[in-house]
Amino acid sequence: MSQVTRVNGDAQPVFALDVQNGSIAPATATAGTPVQPAGPKLDFFQVTCANTNATLQGVNSYVANVVQAIQSTATVAMYQVDGVQISFAVYPTGAYANAATFLTAAQTANVAGVNAAASATTVGFKLATS
Repeated sequence: MSQVTRVNGDAQPVFALDVQNGSIAPATATAGTPVQPAGPKLDFFQVTCANTNATLQGVNSYVANVVQAIQSTATVAMYQVDGVQISFAVYPTGAYANAATFLTAAQTANVAGVNAAASATTVGFKLATS
């Protein structure tokens, strides 16, 4: 049986997009350290609005304006609108220092007083109503 002698490479993980500082130590590579091959590390925020968002999801409406306001500082990777809440996943991490700074950005998106961001939290991304 034939064999090819390797001249380079090692057993490092194939994906390590969130680590850009050289090779990964073997102990780290086998320690079950999570790696995000689908993109950058994300921060998760949830904004609770004063009123329902059911009729505020059109072009130039409240939800679109909140997304645009958030993107003045960070990129929105994904978001979900649910009743009176809007959940966001944004990057880069640390673009918003905490939920209070995120809320301040969201509050700039009020549309003629139709809605307002009342509070924000960093509990995570709400995927569906349960």
